[in-house]
Amino acid sequence: MVKYSENELFSITDFTKKISTLLKDVKNNSIEKIGILKNNRLEVVVLSTEEYSRLKRIEEESNNSKWEYWKDKELDNFGKIAIGLSKNDYDNEDYSKW
Repeated sequence: MVKYSENELFSITDFTKKISTLLKDVKNNSIEKIGILKNNRLEVVVLSTEEYSRLKRIEEESNNSKWEYWKDKELDNFGKIAIGLSKNDYDNEDYSKW
């Protein structure tokens, strides 16, 4: 869960009153983020364009093929090894009954 300091949370009314100053603070990194509350619930987060770009790069890299999940067969074999079975113990065994 993301934590917010007191100077990072604003009601939508207070945010609109101080928008110019707050956006400058985010841009200058005086404030990392701004959480905007509506009815005392976090509704929106404002980030600098640099931080948003950094997060998008991370997202794109995580969707890259080098981050592919293991194939089902590899996961199945890993699970069998993890419970201490040797290759010979599970080659022909029917695990659907487990």
